[in-house]
Amino acid sequence: MPNSTNVITSCSVSEDYKQILLPLTYSVVFVVGLLLNGVVLWMICCRTKTWSCSMIYLTNLAMADLLNVLSLPLLIVYYCMDDRWMFGAVACKLVRFFFYASLYASILFLTCISVHRFIGVCYPIRCVDYTTKKIAIVGSVIAWILVLVQVFPTLMFSNTGLINNRTVCYDLTEPHNLNQYFPYGMALNITGFLIPFAIISICYSSIIWTLSKSEESITVGNQIRRKSIRTIVVVCIIFAICYVPFHITRTIYLFVAVYMPLKDCSVLNFVMMSYKIWRPIVNFNTCINPVLFFLLTDRNRTRILAELGK
Repeated sequence: MPNSTNVITSCSVSEDYKQILLPLTYSVVFVVGLLLNGVVLWMICCRTKTWSCSMIYLTNLAMADLLNVLSLPLLIVYYCMDDRWMFGAVACKLVRFFFYASLYASILFLTCISVHRFIGVCYPIRCVDYTTKKIAIVGSVIAWILVLVQVFPTLMFSNTGLINNRTVCYDLTEPHNLNQYFPYGMALNITGFLIPFAIISICYSSIIWTLSKSEESITVGNQIRRKSIRTIVVVCIIFAICYVPFHITRTIYLFVAVYMPLKDCSVLNFVMMSYKIWRPIVNFNTCINPVLFFLLTDRNRTRILAELGK
C-alpha cells in the first residue's frame, strides 16, 4: 500500500497493516453484529408483549448498533481496494457520520440503562415516578437529539481527498484541517464520552455501596442484586475493551498530529497505528451489547432456544 503524507507534520505514514486488519475486523463485526442485533430487535418487536423501561433502552441500543453495522460493507470494500474510495463524497460523509452517531448513541443508552438501574436500586420508592415507560421514551428521544447535535459537524469535517492519485475517505478530516478539527474532537470526547463515563461511574459506585450494606441488600432482593451486578460487569467490559482505549488513542493522536513538532516521524507512526488499530476494535461493542445485555439473560436465552427448536 502506498504511504500517505501528513501535511502538518510532513511525515510519511505507513498504513500497510490496514489492508488486512480492517477488512477482516469489519467483516466479523458486520456478520455477528447484524445477526445478534437483528435477533434482539426481532425478539423485542415480535415476541415481547409488555415493554419495560429497560426494554425501551435496549431497543434503542440495538438500533444504534445496526446504524453502524449497516454502513460497514462500504468500508470493507474500501479497504479491500487498497484505500480507494469509489462511492463519492456524500457516502464518505454518511459512513463516518453513522459510525460516530452509533458510537455515542451506544454510550448514551448505556448511561440511560445505568441511571435506570441506579434509581431502581438506590431509590426504589422515592424516585418511582422517574422509572416509567413515558420517561424512558422521552429520555430516548432526547438522547437521539443530543447525539445528532454532537456528531452533526462530522458531516462537514469528513471528506474525500487525493493521495498518490487515489481517492480516499478521511476518518476525522483532511490533514490540513486537523487544527480546525481539534477543538471539536476534544469537545466530542468530553460530551460524548467523559461526562457519560463519569455518570456511569457515580451510578455504579452508589449501587455497589448500597448492595454492600446488609440491611439495604435485604430490601433490594436477590433478583435485583443479580441484575445490578450483571449490568455493572457488562458495562465495565464494554468500556474496558472498546470505549476507553479508543478515546485515549484518538486523543493522543490528535495532540501529536496538531501540537508536537516531530523530528522523528516514528512517534507519529506509532500513535497513528495505535489509534487506527483501536478504531475497528471499538466496533465490537455492536457485538458485545446484544450478547451480554440481552441474550445472556435467563428468560430471553430460554425463549431463543425455544424458538430455534420449533
